[in-house]
Amino acid sequence: MLTKYVLPGEKVELKIISNSLSDQSSTDKKTYVSQIYEIISDDSFQILIPIEKAKLILLPMDKEYDVYFYTATGLYHCTARILDRSKENNIYLLNMEVTGSLSKFQRREFYRFNCAIEMGTRKLEEDEKQSLDNKNLKLRSDLPYQKGMIVDISGGGIRFVSEKLYEADSMVLCDFMIPVNEKPKQFKVVGLVLQIKIIEERQGLYEHRIQYIGMGRDEREEVIKFIFEEERKNRKREKG
Repeated sequence: MLTKYVLPGEKVELKIISNSLSDQSSTDKKTYVSQIYEIISDDSFQILIPIEKAKLILLPMDKEYDVYFYTATGLYHCTARILDRSKENNIYLLNMEVTGSLSKFQRREFYRFNCAIEMGTRKLEEDEKQSLDNKNLKLRSDLPYQKGMIVDISGGGIRFVSEKLYEADSMVLCDFMIPVNEKPKQFKVVGLVLQIKIIEERQGLYEHRIQYIGMGRDEREEVIKFIFEEERKNRKREKG
């Protein structure tokens, strides 16, 4: 899809996807701005190496990145990794490979906020799935939860790690608390598992990306408000 929507010369932003359960480094939190140099195929592209204060920023090659493309038809997102660095006609480039599907992006709703929020998870039972299909979700209260940790959250879904491995395309109930209007509020949301990954540096832990299913508009707005409030606090702390 890259060849259909993204053109050379268009703006691109990159942000490291961190697997850390603790506070991420300033490098992990930072957004890097660059420009598309060439779209090689639907799965690979080249960008200019980002520059700050007249210096090249050598982004780590062992990380996965959120990539945002600013195009004539709107904002698009995918995940990608750096294959290598190269130089053409005195232009320094990053050669990148797409690792997740390209999708149109509503920045406000799907902006990912890095965090460390404790949560409980369990697989949705068949009767609960049926009630969800009927748009009248009824949750059982007698089932145990597995411990997990949210490492980023958005208005569209969450990424969490846990010792429990859930299958792709399965339905998972996520139970967590975040402040809303300065008071803790419990959220119980159903998510569809889009992607799973073994965390190689943390044996026995698995990363899951989920998309909210059936979340109400009010709840989604509360999550988005929490994210922007936390970002505002972070910027204030960084400024001292």
